[in-house]
Amino acid sequence: MDSKNKKTKVLASLIWKLMERLGAQGVSFIVQIILGRLLMPEDFGAIAIVTVFITLSNVFVQSGFNTALIQKKDADDKDFSSVFYLSTFIATMLYVLLFFTSPYIADYYSSPQLTQVLRVLAIILFFGAFNSIQNAYVARNMMFKKLFFSSTGSVIFSGIVGVIAAYLGLGVWALVLQQITYNLSVSVILWFTVKWRPRLLFSLSKVKVLFSFGWKLLASSLLNTLYMDIRTLIIGRIYNSSMLGFYNRGVQFPKLIVTNMDGAIQSVMLPALSDEQDNKKRVKEMVRRAIVTSSFLVFPMMVGLAVVAEPMIKIVLTDKWLPAAPFLQIFCASYALIPIHTANLQAINALGRSDVFLKLEIIKKVIGILILAISINFGIYAMAWGMVLSGAISSFINAYPNKKLLNYSYLEQWKDIIPSLLISLLMGLTVYVLNFLSIAEFLKLFVQIVVGVVVYILLAKLFKIECFNYLVNTAKDILGRKK
Repeated sequence: MDSKNKKTKVLASLIWKLMERLGAQGVSFIVQIILGRLLMPEDFGAIAIVTVFITLSNVFVQSGFNTALIQKKDADDKDFSSVFYLSTFIATMLYVLLFFTSPYIADYYSSPQLTQVLRVLAIILFFGAFNSIQNAYVARNMMFKKLFFSSTGSVIFSGIVGVIAAYLGLGVWALVLQQITYNLSVSVILWFTVKWRPRLLFSLSKVKVLFSFGWKLLASSLLNTLYMDIRTLIIGRIYNSSMLGFYNRGVQFPKLIVTNMDGAIQSVMLPALSDEQDNKKRVKEMVRRAIVTSSFLVFPMMVGLAVVAEPMIKIVLTDKWLPAAPFLQIFCASYALIPIHTANLQAINALGRSDVFLKLEIIKKVIGILILAISINFGIYAMAWGMVLSGAISSFINAYPNKKLLNYSYLEQWKDIIPSLLISLLMGLTVYVLNFLSIAEFLKLFVQIVVGVVVYILLAKLFKIECFNYLVNTAKDILGRKK
């Protein structure tokens, strides 16, 4: 495949992945708003604690094998089937473990209902084992159109189930039913839309080869998951489920925006970069484009969201969720740098340097835990700001190896993203001034959003931001091909 066709395929894949993320998460966002109005903060706090244990278990279920399947150039049916059976076995062992330890977890958090909630929700581990292999197959073959239909259809169906359950007064069980229905629906739709099926094949030697790459990713993912979720466990223990609900709701909005865009770019980047892993100059160009483009799109969203936090929460979630506003503003700063982390780490993975990836994760997590240990003594808001600090430090650590691997230094990366950051801050200042308008909250929020978008585009044109022209020209190319 020539370079022009490769670019077209990558762009098409990115568009479908963005559509899948934005479509599914857009519907999910609406569902969460409705559930937030129907349920109480403590319901979300309880499900947050349980979700930590499910997420940690899912790390072991996937074991880094899904990424290894994408990265391996000659992966065949035996590779995929072997990983599927191993993942299913691990899921079974972990479910049994969670089933018998759930009473102790519930007792630790002084919440008896967590026992049954954890036992029921842990069923999704089995769906995760199947879906991770299907997703690897889809990503490897750039079939992201399939994920669009599975994710969007599943989130709509599960959202309806969750909202009905919440309306009927089922409380935290509405959230449990929603998650189980979503994962089950994804599995069913992927079964009928993706041709891959597990075969009666298993090779220990194949597993060993994949694990030699994947175990480092497993360790890295485990470290990252523990690090990201340890605050949830601490807050749930020290404070209460209501405060944990506010904290997690503050995370939700910036996380929704950034992980959708970042997830789309990440899903397409790894197979695309892996395909070019022998051409480091080309890999650098692709990484740079990912960093510049994602920053141009993410920075204004995070700045704008932080500025309109309070009126947005009042309108969307009602006044009972206002304590979440300070957390939302803090996490906007934290999540703004995520796409930069991802682009650097995906380049390292694509070059087959999972050993470097693991070393970076260990260094970052040691620093992060030290910051967390200090910040705990100063309260919950200090813990949130600690994530911002550790994220800033991590951006340097993630970029450091690529100075040698790709000749793309941290300083060069910041030179690439500074223009987008500056015009985002100018836009944010303009939108902030509008907070003093004496008009209805809903109208004020609408005016702020419109003005923010217009001002950002005008500033991009005025200062001739390269990425703005690139996106406009790319859109014209895509539209031109469709005609």
